[in-house]
Amino acid sequence: MIGVADSRAALDGVSVLDLATYLAAPICATLLGEFGADVIKVEQPRVGDDLRRLGRTVAPSGGDSYWWFVEARNKKSITCNLRDPEGQALIQRLVAAAHVVTENFRPGTLERWNLGWDELSRVRPSLVMVRISAFGQTGPNRERPGFGRIAAAVGGLAYLSGYPDRAPVSPGTPTVPDYLAGVFGAFGALVALRHAERTGEGQVVDLALYEPVLRVLDDAIAVYGGTGDVRERIGSGTESAVPHNHYLSRDRRWIAIACTNDRMFVRLLQALGRPDLTGDPRMATTPARLEHRTVVDELVGAWVAERDAARALAALEAAEVPSALVASVRDLFEDAHVRARGNIVSVALPLLGQIVMPGVVPRLSLTPGQIKGAGPSRPGEHNEEIYGGKLGLSNAEMTGLRERGVI
Repeated sequence: MIGVADSRAALDGVSVLDLATYLAAPICATLLGEFGADVIKVEQPRVGDDLRRLGRTVAPSGGDSYWWFVEARNKKSITCNLRDPEGQALIQRLVAAAHVVTENFRPGTLERWNLGWDELSRVRPSLVMVRISAFGQTGPNRERPGFGRIAAAVGGLAYLSGYPDRAPVSPGTPTVPDYLAGVFGAFGALVALRHAERTGEGQVVDLALYEPVLRVLDDAIAVYGGTGDVRERIGSGTESAVPHNHYLSRDRRWIAIACTNDRMFVRLLQALGRPDLTGDPRMATTPARLEHRTVVDELVGAWVAERDAARALAALEAAEVPSALVASVRDLFEDAHVRARGNIVSVALPLLGQIVMPGVVPRLSLTPGQIKGAGPSRPGEHNEEIYGGKLGLSNAEMTGLRERGVI
C-alpha cells in the first residue's frame, strides 16, 4: 500500500542487484522491492532495458512502455556494460554489498563475463543468486533460449488450454509463466536468505522458466504416473467437477460457475428452480455429473442464457453458489471490491502525470508492501547515487566511464 513508512518494511536492509532483462527475474526483484528491499536495476548503457520497448508506450515518455513503468517500480536504475571488463569490475564491487543478485541470461553467459556464481560468491560468500533461464542451469537443454510461450508449451499447460478440436491456446497471456517464475524465484530467494542468515552460506536459486508451470498442473502428473491417462483439452470446463465452466448470459456477458461438491450442486439446483433434479441419478454425485457433463452444462447454460448477468449472479449469490462475472480489464476498474482491496492503484509518473498499475500482493498486516514510485524514467537515472554514493567514484571517473561506454 502506498504511504506506509519505510521503517515497517519487512525486507528493509536487503540489497538486490537486478542484472536481468525482460520479465521473469526482474519480476522476482520487483516483488522483493515491494516489501522493502533496495533494488538496483542494471541497464544497458544508452539504450536501457529491453522492457522499456515492449508493449504500448506511454506518450510522451520518449518511447518507454507502460510495462516498464509498472514492473520496474521501486527500482533504482544504473547503466553498465556487462561485457566490458571495467563494467564487470563495477558489478563485482556492487555485489560486495548485495544480498541477492537476479539474472536470466542463458546459462554460461555470466560465466563468460566473469560474473558467474564462482566469481560472485568469492566476492560475497553469503550471496543469494537467483538464476532463471528457459531450461535451468543443468540438463541437455540448458543452453536453449525460451520465453513464456515456450515455457507454457514445455511445462504442459498450453497442451491443456483450449478446445479438443482446435489448436492449443496461450493460457491467459504468454507471460503468465514469467510471472509464475518471478513469484517462485522470490520465494526461493527468501528461503535462501533465511539460510544465509543462519549459516553465512550463500547459494544459487536455479529455476527453469517451465518448472513453475509444470508445478501447477494440479493432479495431471500424478494421474498419468498412476494410470497412464493423458489429460486432454476440454475447453473452459475442468476435469474434476461439473458444472465448473463459463456460461453466456442473455446480455452477452460470460459468467463463471464453480460447483466442486454435491452440496454446492444442490444449492445450484435450488437457484435454477429445479430442486426436482436433486435425486436424478445423472446428477446426484460428482462422478455421475462428470459422466453426464453435457447434460449438466446444457441445463446450467440454458438457465443463464435466459437471464441478464446481473440477475443470474444475484440468484447464484443468494444460493451461495461460487460464481462471478468473467471480468475484462474494464470490469476490473469498475469493480467495487477490487477498489476496496486496493488492487489497482495510481502512481505518480514524473513529468507525465499518473500511471495506473496493479497494487501490491499479498497484503501483510504488520509490514505491508508499498509502491514508492514507477520505474525510472531514464536509463542510468541513479548512476551518481550508486556509483558516486555507494562506490565513491568521482565525477571525473564517471565521466570517463561514460565516454568509454562502460556506464
